[in-house]
Amino acid sequence: MPEPEPRMIRHLDPRSLRGLAHPLRMRLLKTLRHDGSATASQLAERLGESSGATSYHLRQLAAHGFVEDDPERGKGRERWWRAVVEGTMFDESLYSDPDPAVRGAADLFMHEVATHHTEEVGTWLGTSREWPEDWRRSSDLSDFTLRLTPAQARELNEKLHAVIESYRDLAPGPEAEDAAQVRMHLHSFPRTTA
Repeated sequence: MPEPEPRMIRHLDPRSLRGLAHPLRMRLLKTLRHDGSATASQLAERLGESSGATSYHLRQLAAHGFVEDDPERGKGRERWWRAVVEGTMFDESLYSDPDPAVRGAADLFMHEVATHHTEEVGTWLGTSREWPEDWRRSSDLSDFTLRLTPAQARELNEKLHAVIESYRDLAPGPEAEDAAQVRMHLHSFPRTTA
């Protein structure tokens, strides 16, 4: 059995973070990653934006290496875009960067990620009745409270990530009619207790 191709994960540095940390750019990249190639006009319609705005921000994403022209699509003047990266990796050191613009971009980026997660959960809750019962029973909105050290929390996150990644190799082929794209959100953070 051939080895699976490695996923293209972009490790954010100060420059690439500043290029991505914009609400519309993050939505454009997310849409291209989840839904596939599209034109600026299609993305504008999907996201409720002007095609001028989506075109501009797609060019900015391209300048930072997040998206590119899709060579399999687009004829003539019609320009199709596709995501270059399957995900991004955020380094906590960006929060303490000496440049206040980088620290601000880090804050904006993380808040936008949280907003996207909230929107996705809300969409699921609003549309879950439209899905077959098997899918409704297979969804999960759990939360847990554990008492851990920082090292234990890191270890737990790494183990959960490894389990999730192991399912990429098990992905059913296109012939599996009951397969769907499944979003997994993992949030872990300490909280102050009264």
